[in-house]
Order: sequence, then structure tokens, then C-alpha cells
Amino acid sequence: MTIETTADASSGATAASSSFYAAMRILPRAQREAMFQIYTFCRYVDDIADSDSPRPERRAALQQWRDDIDALYQGHAPERLRDYAASVSAFGLRREDFLAVIDGMEMDVLADIRAPDEATLDLYCDRVASAVGRLSVRVFGLPEQDGVLLSHHLGRALQLTNILRDVDEDAALGRLYLPREGLLDGGIDSCDPAAVISNPALPEVCAPLVTRARAHFVEADEIMNRNPRRAVRAPRIMSRYYHAILELLEHRGFQLPRSPVHLSQAAKIAIVLRYALI
Repeated sequence: MTIETTADASSGATAASSSFYAAMRILPRAQREAMFQIYTFCRYVDDIADSDSPRPERRAALQQWRDDIDALYQGHAPERLRDYAASVSAFGLRREDFLAVIDGMEMDVLADIRAPDEATLDLYCDRVASAVGRLSVRVFGLPEQDGVLLSHHLGRALQLTNILRDVDEDAALGRLYLPREGLLDGGIDSCDPAAVISNPALPEVCAPLVTRARAHFVEADEIMNRNPRRAVRAPRIMSRYYHAILELLEHRGFQLPRSPVHLSQAAKIAIVLRYALI
């Protein structure tokens, strides 16, 4: 479960209906094509991680993606990555960031993640979200240091929001991304997803993650504010989408019953109009 790329994949939505698509379609052609290549790669590996195939088959499929990425960077890309060579060259996309995304997906394949410790959760967020950001900021043209910082903070903000939004959906798949330390602090000693999401203390567990996501959004905003507006249009749109979702989650709360949270189409259009027309 990565940022919006794979959040939409798991729900069966198409790229055209996602916030990712709306944010990326405003880019110049070369940047747009590179971003949709990154998007497509993330969709493929996420679909593998979330499929019903036996775990060994999914691990083998992810390993094939590693081999294909290696071949791309060795100058003999397989057919499904042939168009990526130009983007890798034009934007300096790094092999290790592609591989980090695969490593993050494999964390869901080795075993269903259930109440990871804080360090494991942060590693997961780095791999499935911030690594995608590190690829993306090179396409957007941000300076190296600020690009890495933005990837760190915005990736984690988006992924934590995803985790909070999808806690019930993930539990239905046997997964629980809420950190073990937070569960214990809330008086929950179970790692069983169904038991955790029905526990009355769940709001107490989720509250620190809301605070942490908000702090990452603030840090990301500070980085974007000091960079040219055109260079941060796309990440700004993604940030505003997810920040709005976080606010809806906070307003709804995490006590039972929990209704699904979605950003309205009108709200999405308003965000695009505000930040795309620069």
C-alpha cells in the first residue's frame, strides 16, 4: 500500500480517476511521461504484493522486477521497461529508489504486516512512499537536498494518512500498520487486526499518528514554500488532497461506527484549479 498510486490500484480505480493523475497531467510532456512510468511501475509491483497468489510466486514476481530494473540500468532494458531508459537518463532516476519500492512491497509479501514496531513502520513508509517521492522530485526538478527532504516528509505524511484512512480495509486483508508501541500505549496488547479495529481505545492509538502526519505536512510545506512554485505544483496538489483527507478523518474520528472518508470531486477540482494554474 503505497501513496495514491497504489491506494487507487487496490480499490480498482483507474489512473484517470486518481488524485495522482490530476496532479501529474499539469506537467510538461517529458515530465508527465516519466511520472506515469513511475506510477505504472508502482501499480505493477503493488498489484503483485496485494494479489491472492501464493507468497513464493509473489516473491518470484518481485524478484523478476528487480532483475528487470538491473537490466534497465545495465543498458539492456526488457520490453516492459524499454521506454523508461529515456526518463532515467533525462532525470537521473536512481536504481536504488526503484529497488526500495520493491523491497517495501516485499515486506507485505513475506508476511502480513501486523503492528510493526516504530522502526519497521518508518522503514516501510520510506520504501513504499518516500522512495517514490525521491524518484518524483528528480522529475519535478527540485534541488537535491530539498528534494530528498520533501520526499522524506511528504512521503511519510501521505503514507500515514493512508494508514489511518484504510485501517478497516487493511484489517479485512489481515494487515495492521498501526505501530506496536502505540497500541501498547493505548492499552491494546493484541496484534490481531480485527480485535484492534474494534477496540474502544483505537482513537487513542490513532491520535499520535494524526499529529505525526500533520507535522510532516508542515515540514513539507516549508520546503515547498522555498522552492519555485512551478517546480512544486504536482506535489503541492498531492499534499493538499491528503491533508484534506486527514482533516476529514480527524473530524470523523476513529470510534465505531466509522464511515469511509473520501474527498469530494468538487474539492479535488478546487485544489487543482488553485495550484495548477501558476
